[in-house]
Amino acid sequence: MQKRSSGHPETPAARRRLLDTATRLFYEGGIHTVGIDRIIAEAGVAKATFYKHFPSKDDLVVAYLEEIDRLGRAAVAALPKQPPRKMVSAVMGRISEAVTAGGWRGCPFLNAAAEYPDPNSPVRQVINARRLWYHDSLQNLLEQEGDPTPSVTASLLVALSDGLLESAYLDDAESVPSLVREAVARLLDRS
Repeated sequence: MQKRSSGHPETPAARRRLLDTATRLFYEGGIHTVGIDRIIAEAGVAKATFYKHFPSKDDLVVAYLEEIDRLGRAAVAALPKQPPRKMVSAVMGRISEAVTAGGWRGCPFLNAAAEYPDPNSPVRQVINARRLWYHDSLQNLLEQEGDPTPSVTASLLVALSDGLLESAYLDDAESVPSLVREAVARLLDRS
């Protein structure tokens, strides 16, 4: 005899629809301009279902950013293993892939940070954790490469990443791949 599940089979699917809908809408229009009612309507769920999964809009924003962070970390982890210098180039090269894929509207983390100025908010904590992971990942590779100031070089690469991600939206995304290659070469050749 098969046991019946006490959970609702729609629960994971409804949460996924809410998260996917919010991800699309937040990225296209901004977090504060997109209301809960619109997300609920476009996801095709009941208001009670929304609040079952996300007690507040900020909880949904945190989940949205955590999901993007998880996907980004997984993409970096999936990069083919190479010598440290080539890994730095490959990690930075992901910027080129992101901004030239179409529909680029700026870095979702930087966009969210602009809408959540309180550095102690749960949203900013997710953003800060992402930035720390990114910096530390680059610093670790730079240490392996023998960079004389790996923390400083990692900070420069993070700042460069921020600038390239926004420049791709404001200027010409197609110029970013060559800028990434040139900037990484110049920073790493200085040591």
